[in-house]
Amino acid sequence: MALLGISQTSLDPNAEWAKASQHICLYPTRTCGIPIVSPLTVALLFLRLGLTAFGGPAAHIAMMQHEFVTRRGWLTNRRFLDLMGVTNLIPGPNSTEMALHIGRERGGWIGLIGAGIAFIMPASILMTGLAWAYVEFGSTPASAALLYGIKPVVIAIVIHAIWKLGRSSLRSRQSALITTVVVTLGLFGVNEFVLLVGSGGVGAMMHGSRRLLGKWTGALIAPFIGVTLGLTTPTNFSLLNMALHFTKISVLLYGSGYVLLSFLRSEFVNHFGWITETQLLDAVAIGHVTPGPVFTTATFIGFLLAGIPGAIIGTVAIFLPSFVFVAAVNPLVHRIRKSTITAPLLDAVNAAALGLMTVVTLHLSSSALTDITTVLIGLTSLIVLTQTKINSFWIILAGALLGAFAH
Repeated sequence: MALLGISQTSLDPNAEWAKASQHICLYPTRTCGIPIVSPLTVALLFLRLGLTAFGGPAAHIAMMQHEFVTRRGWLTNRRFLDLMGVTNLIPGPNSTEMALHIGRERGGWIGLIGAGIAFIMPASILMTGLAWAYVEFGSTPASAALLYGIKPVVIAIVIHAIWKLGRSSLRSRQSALITTVVVTLGLFGVNEFVLLVGSGGVGAMMHGSRRLLGKWTGALIAPFIGVTLGLTTPTNFSLLNMALHFTKISVLLYGSGYVLLSFLRSEFVNHFGWITETQLLDAVAIGHVTPGPVFTTATFIGFLLAGIPGAIIGTVAIFLPSFVFVAAVNPLVHRIRKSTITAPLLDAVNAAALGLMTVVTLHLSSSALTDITTVLIGLTSLIVLTQTKINSFWIILAGALLGAFAH
């Protein structure tokens, strides 16, 4: 795959390989000219992201693009989009799976595990503490003032990422058309999974690869049918039953945290009656206002059901399938991109993913940009992002302080 869109090479020694090579190797090894990044370095970076990644999956992925493509040059925009496209084709928490992919790309198998644990751990620990406070005091700490300033910064980060990624991926009329159609249909509420798979099918047909439709449809649907049939457990509560159903949700879930809400309501409230609707809404709300993956809502619910053991088992059960999926799919990304048959499909999925990011941004903007203060915070953040290489953490921190001051 030709290297395109490296935005920084002179300032980062890790990006020097990008200038000297016309092709990337499948994995980072010294023998192919790509320096291996210490797994500890990878883990520490994702630990910091796990502590500061507010705003949901779209914002998390935007922060990763800014950190690992724009600032550090660890990946090209094209490679980042390939990973994002494949991530959108597998179920589970997208931002966590992107962390796993990047950890594998730059730190090998240890990097994959370290990146995932480091990204998940801060949110799971924080959610456990908040769940304890919820059980003890019946309420959660107020965060409206901080979120008032953080939300417009998150919108700016996502817009900046969409612009950067769009310049690399929308290089044909077909890709631009797919993105436009996905945005239009997404705004009318069409399911994310339908849009992604449909876009991949359109991309394949545009390039005369109709036979891919049957292969990909079977590959995607078959394991989910098996999991659904295999996890028909009794309704009585036990740690094993809870773990099995969190695993089932992770294996079957595509889309945003709002899709997670639907799954949890169907399983834990309506079908089993393990928690109340109010408890579920509180858990999901806290999951959306804390940093890190929204799927740590499972940590909160696990604590409500069984204390510390429940929080630990719920966290492991909801995230473990993602480690398995990424470990299985990551070695195939390079082959998918190199293949003249599958590359058009991946290009179409990348274009669709950008469209979905745009839809999420439009939806979130209505609740984030509520007055002149938030609009100014958002515009200032966007200017800083486009004109400097400052870490997004400091912009988020500034937004939080401005929000607290304004309130």
